[in-house]
Amino acid sequence: MHTPLTRRSVLALAIGAGAGAALAACGGGGGDAGGDISGDPVTLRFTWWGSDARHKRTQQVIDLFTKANPTITVKGEFKEWNGYWDSLATTVAANDAPDIIQMDELYLSSYAERGALLDLGTAAKHLSTADFDAGALDTGKVDGKQYAIPTGLAAYAIVVNTDLLSRYRVALPDDATWTWDDLKRVGAQVSKAGGGTVTGVQSWGFDSGGVNIWARQAGASLYDDEGNVAVPPAVLASFWQYLLDLTKQGIAPPPSVTVERAGGALDQSGTATNTSAFGTWWNTQLTSLAEASGQNLKLLRQPGEARAATPGAYYKPSMFWSVSARSAHPAEAALFVNFLANAPEAGEVLLTDRGVPANTRVRAAITPKLTATDKAAAEYLGALKTGPAPRVTPKGASGIEAILKRHTEGVLFERQTPQQAAAAFIKELQAEIDAA
Repeated sequence: MHTPLTRRSVLALAIGAGAGAALAACGGGGGDAGGDISGDPVTLRFTWWGSDARHKRTQQVIDLFTKANPTITVKGEFKEWNGYWDSLATTVAANDAPDIIQMDELYLSSYAERGALLDLGTAAKHLSTADFDAGALDTGKVDGKQYAIPTGLAAYAIVVNTDLLSRYRVALPDDATWTWDDLKRVGAQVSKAGGGTVTGVQSWGFDSGGVNIWARQAGASLYDDEGNVAVPPAVLASFWQYLLDLTKQGIAPPPSVTVERAGGALDQSGTATNTSAFGTWWNTQLTSLAEASGQNLKLLRQPGEARAATPGAYYKPSMFWSVSARSAHPAEAALFVNFLANAPEAGEVLLTDRGVPANTRVRAAITPKLTATDKAAAEYLGALKTGPAPRVTPKGASGIEAILKRHTEGVLFERQTPQQAAAAFIKELQAEIDAA
């Protein structure tokens, strides 16, 4: 399973400044992948981050591709997340970027706007996107151009421990109609029955998924089309007021417990330790949570969707495939991305390592081979009603989750009001964007 999005976002902060400085040295892009595949030997460089298990799976896919395309050699360059972005920024600045790049949503706009990525719209001769939902493809667009193809998709969900609900005789809510007030109500029932050992809800507010959902349900968005912060202060304040209410009413744990869990590993969370009945997660985290919990967990749609001004739910790319604008072999690089994204045999090796496949045909092909929880994650994604993809994180805004975390803590500990947090958050995030 891929690294949780929230963890990746936090780690990104440590390297963002260095990556930005190096990227500033790289020039405009160009390139076209519409040419013919060469009959001469070609070597491609392919870089990604991940675990040893991902490295092994990826190498298996490389071997399948090169066996089918004997004139093309693919050399893998893999790293841990911590050093990945510094390395990539340095190679891009030195005009020595790998041909195929595993890209993250936080940095897509930065690389695309600096001309470092190929417009994959030029690659239609070698790269098909016919089996991708339009909303999924939109997650890889910057200024209307397709700079990235999503490897996999996730969607925000409520994970509920149905064993806890049964123990405390609390009815499972109907996620087709429930509201945020309903979550408070059933959460309060669990907290009362839990007698201080179990709370109804695990508080959130530490990743952009939750605030994105809240803003979208109110008919707003975090950013406008130009990449400026656009969420109204009142909408943001109501988000933090809701989280503060959960805490003060005992529906969620005390702030110290919430902050400790948010900073810990997934298996230390309230969901994984069976000390909170409801929690917000990405659907693709269900398998890891179930393994840690040892109990029956179920994915529910977000509260409030039935009454929302616009659908809050959206597709979140787990990561992307991109091609360097400076690649000497753009057609061959596009052909390899086509194999990664579209080949059923590649999907059967990768499974959900990089998220539930964004390619709907590949997803259908591998679903019977998945574990029960991975299958539930895939089915949740397929049944979800989503709105248009949010605007790609603007250049300079990759530190959003550090700002969000600081103000969530400030509100929960009552060092600032929700209104003060909203004003400060908007000002700080806009300043980061303006300075980029």
